Amino acid sequence: MSTASDLKITHEGHVTLVEICRPPHNFFDFELIQQIASTFEALDKDPNCRAIVLASEGTAFCAGANFNSPNDKISRPENPGTNPLYFEAIRIFSCKKPIVAAIQGAAVGGGLGLALVADFRVTCPEGRFSANFNRLGFHPGFGLSVTLPRLVGIQKANLLFFTGRRVNGQEALDMGLADTLVPQSDVRAQAMKLAQEIAVSAPLSVQSTRATLRQGLVEQLEQAVAHESVEQNWQFKTDDFKEGVKAMTERREPHFQAK
Repeated sequence: MSTASDLKITHEGHVTLVEICRPPHNFFDFELIQQIASTFEALDKDPNCRAIVLASEGTAFCAGANFNSPNDKISRPENPGTNPLYFEAIRIFSCKKPIVAAIQGAAVGGGLGLALVADFRVTCPEGRFSANFNRLGFHPGFGLSVTLPRLVGIQKANLLFFTGRRVNGQEALDMGLADTLVPQSDVRAQAMKLAQEIAVSAPLSVQSTRATLRQGLVEQLEQAVAHESVEQNWQFKTDDFKEGVKAMTERREPHFQAK
């Protein structure tokens, strides 16, 4: 077992468990996404690793970015171009090893984007999935404009984006957002079991097949995050974004003014 600041890395046979350790909500920032990207790149070079499980401590898988943090660099990027965080996200998407995500709670906003990096998602009835960007007053990011419709279809993606609604584990399974539904206490074990099943297959063949099925995805995502960043950059300056974050903090309905 080793640690990388907010990550705990454990090797079990040919499966590596990468665990986010920022409980209870596991909010991310640039540094955390960078740590995950660097860890995945290192695992790509490790011949003993044949599959990765991405999990987290606490009640949430990842509740997205913490916009109330005084160190928030996500909604206040230093440059008007592509958000640097999304360059790190592209590094994560470029991982060559198959990934299983263990979703024991909320995967919200950018946390949903992180969950969709994985090839498979194991969840539970208590799982919560939400692309809540429009409810906060800004454009979706983390490549979700590509990955979400690719996974569930354009109509279901439209519904999730426009309403920002949360769907539970059963609903996520029904719409194809998750692959397996188990009791909450079994989520991680089931994710490990699936990863171990993958790891039995020939690793070079698995990686080759995965690369074929994901052909062009990273290139699409590079274009998508550039566009997402442009849209987010101007929307982060609006009154609606301020109201969206304030409403979320106060746990009430937002009152948007289209300005």
